[in-house]
Amino acid sequence: MLSKLFLLCFIFLVTACTTTPQAPVIERNPTAKEKPTSPKSLPKSGGSDKDWRPDSYVVKKGDTLFSLGLEFGYDYKDIAQANNIEPPYIIHLGQQLRFQSLKQKDAKPAGNPPASASTNDGDVIIKPLSTDAGFQSQVMPVPDTTLLTSPKAIREPYSDQAMMTLTPGIQAKSAVIPVKPAESAKPDAPKTEASKPDTTSTSDDSVEWGWPTNGKVTTGYNESNNAKGIDIDGVAGQAVNAAGNGRVIYSGSDLRGYGKLVIIKHNKNFLSVYAHNSKILVNEGQQVTRGQKIAEMGNSDSDKVSLHFEIREQGKSVDPVKYLPEGR
Repeated sequence: MLSKLFLLCFIFLVTACTTTPQAPVIERNPTAKEKPTSPKSLPKSGGSDKDWRPDSYVVKKGDTLFSLGLEFGYDYKDIAQANNIEPPYIIHLGQQLRFQSLKQKDAKPAGNPPASASTNDGDVIIKPLSTDAGFQSQVMPVPDTTLLTSPKAIREPYSDQAMMTLTPGIQAKSAVIPVKPAESAKPDAPKTEASKPDTTSTSDDSVEWGWPTNGKVTTGYNESNNAKGIDIDGVAGQAVNAAGNGRVIYSGSDLRGYGKLVIIKHNKNFLSVYAHNSKILVNEGQQVTRGQKIAEMGNSDSDKVSLHFEIREQGKSVDPVKYLPEGR
C-alpha cells in the first residue's frame, strides 16, 4: 500500500514539472486615448470648402468672356471650351453659359485616404515567414547557359594573363562573351527635353504669397466702395513680380479699366491680378514662380503710374494685405 502511494506521488510530481503553463494573452490594440493623432496642417491662404459659383450663368449687358473668367475665377479659355465658343470668344446677351464641368474640375478628388496614412494606429501586424522553397526560388535564378557553355575546355579563372595565352581561334570565340550583350539588352533612354513642372496646384488650397512690387500702398482694399484690390505707388518701368507660383491665364488689355493686365491662377481657389502695366513680359499658359518678373509698372488705363493688385478667391476679391507677408 505504501509503495502504491509513493508511486502515485512520484507520477504527480513528474506531471507537474513537465506541464508548460500557457502564456497570458495581452491585448496590443491601443485604446482610443492611446491612438496617435497627426496634426492637421492648415493652408496659409485660407480656402473655401464650398464652391459658391453657379452651375450656369446667363450673359448680361457688358459681360465678356474675359470679365466672366475674372469674376468667377476661371480661365476664359476653359469657359469657351466648356461652351463650344471659338475665338474671338464672342458671347451674346441672354446666352446661357455652363460652369458645371469647370466646378467639377476644380473640386477636390474624392476617395479613401492612402493606405500609408492608416498604418500608424499602433496595431501589431504579424506576417508569416517565407518558406525555404520560396526563398530559394527568389535567390537562385536559372543561370544563363548561353554564357556558361563555351569555351568548354577552359577552366582557368578570367584574367588578362590567361586571355593572352589563348590561341587566336579561342580568342575569337571568347570575344563574344563579355558584357556587350547585357549592354545591348538595355533599352535606350528616351532623349526628351525636360519640361517645366506645372506650378499650378489643383489639390492644394495654400499659396506662398509675396509682394508683387516695392512701393507705398496708396489705396487700400474697400469692399463697400468697390475697391477690389490695392494700389502700389512706383515709377514707370518698375518690376512687377508674380506674387506666387502659378500659371498665366490672361495677358492683354481686353478688360476695361485694367489697362495692360496679367492674371495668374495659383490653384483651384486663388487668382492674382496685376493691372495698369506699361509692358507685359509673359504669355498665356506660361508657368511662373513667386518673385519672377512678369511685367513693368505703368499707367495704362489710369491717371498715374502704379500697380493695381488683387487677390481673388473663387472669383471674389479679398483684401490682399491679409495674405501678403509683413515687411518688405
